[in-house]
Amino acid sequence: MRYLWRKRRGKIHTEIHPDEILIDSSNLPDFDRDQFEGRLERPLSRRSFVAAGILAVCVCVLLLGRAGQLQVVRGASYAERARNNQLAQDIIFADRGLIVDRNDVPLAYNERTNDDDFAKRVYASFEGLAHVVGYVQPPTKDSSGVYFRKTFVGVDGAEHVFDQALGGTNGTRLAETDARGAVVSESVIEPPKPGQKLVLSIDAKLTEGLYKAIAARAEESGFQGGAGLIMDVHTGEVLALTSYPEFDQNAVASGDAAVIKSLNANKRQPFLDRAVDGLYAPGSIVKPIVGAAALTEGVIDEYKQILSTGALTVPNPYDPKKPTVFRDWRVNGWTDLRRAIAVSSDIYFYEVGGGFGDQKGLGIDKLGEYYRMFGFGSDAGLVGFSSKTGNIPSREWKEKTFPNDPVWRVGNTYHTSIGQYGMQVTPLQALRAAAALANGGTLLTPTLIKTEGQANTPSTELPLSAHVIQVVQEGMRMSVTDGVAQALKFDFVHVAAKTGTAEVGARNEFINSWMIGFFPYENPKYAYAVVLERGPTGTLIGASATMYTFLQWMREHAPEYLEEA
Repeated sequence: MRYLWRKRRGKIHTEIHPDEILIDSSNLPDFDRDQFEGRLERPLSRRSFVAAGILAVCVCVLLLGRAGQLQVVRGASYAERARNNQLAQDIIFADRGLIVDRNDVPLAYNERTNDDDFAKRVYASFEGLAHVVGYVQPPTKDSSGVYFRKTFVGVDGAEHVFDQALGGTNGTRLAETDARGAVVSESVIEPPKPGQKLVLSIDAKLTEGLYKAIAARAEESGFQGGAGLIMDVHTGEVLALTSYPEFDQNAVASGDAAVIKSLNANKRQPFLDRAVDGLYAPGSIVKPIVGAAALTEGVIDEYKQILSTGALTVPNPYDPKKPTVFRDWRVNGWTDLRRAIAVSSDIYFYEVGGGFGDQKGLGIDKLGEYYRMFGFGSDAGLVGFSSKTGNIPSREWKEKTFPNDPVWRVGNTYHTSIGQYGMQVTPLQALRAAAALANGGTLLTPTLIKTEGQANTPSTELPLSAHVIQVVQEGMRMSVTDGVAQALKFDFVHVAAKTGTAEVGARNEFINSWMIGFFPYENPKYAYAVVLERGPTGTLIGASATMYTFLQWMREHAPEYLEEA
């Protein structure tokens, strides 16, 4: 059958054959059904379109609802939270380095609790170490809770001098906090680097023993304060450095207002480190130096004897009826240099210092030269601690200090020869001089860092012969065996010593009591210097008694320092 397309009403009709639109599947058995061969495609039903439309509307409704909740219902709350949440770099505080003594005993260490931003600095309970160890000021917040001091600050002692090494480096942390300040999230950007461990040359036990001996004598004899030091005469290591009175490091570091107010009001000046910054008339402890100068300059020989009758009378060229009398502290008779050191004869050193009659004297210029040679009049070199230079009287100094009486007189030389007349030294300077006499004439630069037995600081060889040093050493030993320092005449250790008593005050109503020396005498290892400050004139028990108590303490508690080998 054939169908014809006809043109009706303007349309063209074309004939279509049935075999062109209907295919008998039986005639084509090889249809690939998976490729839709032999199938008739059907259009999607209206129901499918309706279902898809309903699903799309539901999704849109859900999205619009959630957006409305975030932006309309809770929009203000989230906006406020967004404004208050903040990212900030917080500090991770570095732990401060430990300070330990030469035996690894902790002197300053850290304690941390979970609530602390940083570890608290804590000081050991030893007495006598406040000035040498010092203290710190901790990191501090302002009234709004923001740290304006972001590190520990060393204020005094080793904490101050070695602040940079002890301090370490703070780390940083990125933290997100909410409006209440609670940390929402955080991450470490850079970890902190702890400070270095500091090993001091100080022996804490030895220092405490010396401090207690000074404190007990000061209290019993009415001295205002005192200081003491011990140094290795070969390395320059300072084994003990203490000043009385001292302060409570933990209370000061914590900012205890009541304690700080009390300390500042104390007339005995507990914040003054007398050992390195106290200036005192040295008195007779300079006599071994004057003796060494006189031998070296040929003013005397070691056997030269000078008579002490108790007074030296110098004629007055302007009024013969009014001579000037310079008194000895007692009648010492005929003395050579060794004995003059041992009995501390003033007249002997008046004459070798300033001259008298036929006896030539050194003169003030030579005296000043030798004093400076032994370290007086200059910084003692303990870096960060010592800065006081003291004073050595001279013509220029007198002209400046006493413009109404500028002329230098022989009496001024006499008094300078026995460590008076405006002469001022620190205990640390006196210690260096004692060590130079002990070790054969090497002026050491002191150190507070443990050196492991090797000197690593500058030193100066003094232009003194071994024989000159030996004569002076023998005089200092004789002071203990037969002279004014017999308080230290022990069987368990042989000590060399030189005492000194300097009158101070407007009317000489006070004294400073000194002792310097070294031990063991046969093989010197350690030098010492002790001063008791501003006691009543006439006080007979001072620095000698202090060293007696201390050496007895050492015999029981630190005998290793008394051994000769």
